[in-house]
Amino acid sequence: MGHERVVKAEALEEFTDALHVDVPRLPHEPGVYLFKDRLGHVLYVGKARDLQKRVASYVRSTDALSLKTRALLKNASHLEFVVTLNEKEALLLESSLIKRYRPRYNVVLRDDKNYPALRLDPREPYPRLSVVRRFEKDGALYFGPYHAAHALRETLRVLHKVFPLRLCKSSKLIPRDRPCLNYSLGRCFGACAGKVSQEEYQRMVDEVILFLHGKTHTLQGLLKERMHQAAEALDFEKAAFYRDRLQSIEELQESQHIVSTRLVDQDVLGFVQKEDRWTVVVLFVRRGSVVGQKTYHLQEISGNAPEVLASFVQQFYGPGRWIPDEIIVPMELEGHEALEEWLTEVRGKHVRLWAARRGSRRALLDLARKNALEHHRSHAEGSESSDAVLQRIMEIFQLPRLPRLIVCVDISNMTGRHAVGSAVTFVDGRPRPSLYRRFTIRGVAQPDDPAMMAETVERLLAARRQGVPTIDLLVLDGGKSQLHRIVHLLESKGLRDKLPVLALAKEKDKDVGPEGRGFYEKVYVPGRKNPFFLSRHAEVLHFFQRLRDEAHRFAIGGYKHRHRKELLASALDAVKGLGPKRKQALLAHFDDMESLRRATLQELLQVPGIPEPVARNIVEHFQKNRPSKEI
Repeated sequence: MGHERVVKAEALEEFTDALHVDVPRLPHEPGVYLFKDRLGHVLYVGKARDLQKRVASYVRSTDALSLKTRALLKNASHLEFVVTLNEKEALLLESSLIKRYRPRYNVVLRDDKNYPALRLDPREPYPRLSVVRRFEKDGALYFGPYHAAHALRETLRVLHKVFPLRLCKSSKLIPRDRPCLNYSLGRCFGACAGKVSQEEYQRMVDEVILFLHGKTHTLQGLLKERMHQAAEALDFEKAAFYRDRLQSIEELQESQHIVSTRLVDQDVLGFVQKEDRWTVVVLFVRRGSVVGQKTYHLQEISGNAPEVLASFVQQFYGPGRWIPDEIIVPMELEGHEALEEWLTEVRGKHVRLWAARRGSRRALLDLARKNALEHHRSHAEGSESSDAVLQRIMEIFQLPRLPRLIVCVDISNMTGRHAVGSAVTFVDGRPRPSLYRRFTIRGVAQPDDPAMMAETVERLLAARRQGVPTIDLLVLDGGKSQLHRIVHLLESKGLRDKLPVLALAKEKDKDVGPEGRGFYEKVYVPGRKNPFFLSRHAEVLHFFQRLRDEAHRFAIGGYKHRHRKELLASALDAVKGLGPKRKQALLAHFDDMESLRRATLQELLQVPGIPEPVARNIVEHFQKNRPSKEI
C-alpha cells in the first residue's frame, strides 16, 4: 500500500511539472478544464463535477490510461480551467468550447448538419408539407428527421400518391384560374382553382397527420369506413380511390421492420472500441419501427466509454435538432443527470436518457451493437486496403512520411471568368468533406491556370491557421507549368522541404498507345524531368483519379454557383428600386434565373425586404424582356 502511494506521488509530481499546474490547489467545484500545448493550441476540453478530483485522475498508473490519453499528457504543456455554477453549465460550456476549438483528442463530429424533416402547419387554410432542417417552436407539426435523403424522397413519394396535398412552393395558397399539371396527374386536389372544399381538404390533412404519427390502424379504419360509404352511395370512383390508398398503406406497413410495441420515438446508441478506433451507431426507432441509422468512425480521442459517449450525445443533439422521447445508451454516461436535464430543456418536453440493462430496450441495444460491429469490421478492412495504397504512394514518390492527409487542388473557370479554386481533402484514403475548401479567385482576371492555382494554394496555406490540419501531400490537377509555379511559391514561404507536392496530368492521345483506357496518365514530380507513368500501379492510379475527380466535381460546383449568382445579379441591374441587399434577398430565395423570371407578384412578395412597388417593377422588367416566342 505504501509503495502504491509512492508511485502515485511520483506520477503526480511528473504530471504537475510537465503541465505547470498545482493540482492540490484546484477547486472542488464544477467546471471545465483545457489541456494546451506549448503554442497555446487546445488539445482537449473536459468537464468535471469536481475539478480537482477529475484532473488528479490523470495521475493513474500508465497501464490504466488509454494510449491516446498518454499521448495527450505527453503533448500537453499547461492546463487551464473555468469554474461554473453547476454541472449543467459545465456541460454547456464544454460543448461550446469543443465546437469552437475542435480539439484533437475530443470527440468532434464532422457531420454536424441538421437532418431534413417534414413540416405541416394545420392552422393554415390549405396546409402543405415542406422540407425543413430546423425544428422551431412555432406551433407547426414536425415529422422526422430523415437521416437519409432517399428515405425522405420515398416518404414524400408515398404521401403524394396517397394524400394529394398541394405541391406549390408558396406558403400561402395563390388562387389560379386553372390548376397546374399535378392536378391532371392526380397528385393534387387543385385547391388553388377551387376544385376541393376546405372541409374535404382538412379531412385529408388529418389523415396525413395520423399516418405520419404512425397511427396507421386508426387511419385504415377511417378509410375503410369511407370506402364502404362511397360504395353504398354508388360512387364507385371515390370507393376505388379509398381502396387504392388502403392498399398503398398496407404495402408500406409490410416493408417496415417492427422492433418494438412502444409507440414512442427512440434513438439507440451502440458502439465498438478496438485499440484507438471507435465506431458509434445511432439506430433510429420511430413508433416501434426501425427507420434508419447513422454511423460514425472516431479516432484519436481520449477518454473512457462513459466520457466519449457523453461527449457524442452533446454534439449529436442540440438546439434546432430533433430529440426523441428516449435515448437508449449501453451504460450510465458521465454527467448522466445533467445531460438528461439539458436534453429536456432543449426539447421543451421530457427526454429519458435510458441506460437499459434488460427487456426490449436491451434487445435494441444489442441490435445497435451488432450493427456497430459490422460497420467497424468493414471500415477496418477498408482502412487496411487504404493503408496499403498510401504505403505504395510513399515508396514510389519517396515521400518523407505516410500521406495520411492528402489535399488535391483544382481550378474551374470559363476563359478566366467566374474562376473558383477547390481543395478537397482525403484522410486515410477517404474523402473528408468537412475539410473541403473553395476559394473565389480575385487576383487573376485572365485565363492563367498556374497563377490561379498559386492563389488557391497560398490562401489554403493561410487557412491552415484556422483549423486545416498539417498536409502530408499536395496534389495538383495540372502539368509542369502548375507544378513549377507552386514549387516556387513553397520555396518563397520556406515550405519546400516540408510539403511534398506532385502534379497529375491527364493523358493525351500520344500517350495512350494501343491499350489506353486511362493507364497512361502522368505524374510530375519536382526535380525530375520525365513524368511517372502509373500503368504498373493500377491501385495507386485509381486512387489519384478518384482524388482528382472529386476535386474537379467540387470545383465545377463552385463555378456553376458563382456563374448563376452573377448572371442573376446582372439581370436585375436595370430594375428600379433594387439595391445590393434586395438583390441578395432574391438570390437567396430563388434557386435560378428561370425561377425568378417566371415568379408571380404574390411569390415575389414572399421574399423578405421586397415591397410591392419593387415586386411590380421586377414583374414588368421580365415581361418586357421575355422572348417573343413565349408571349
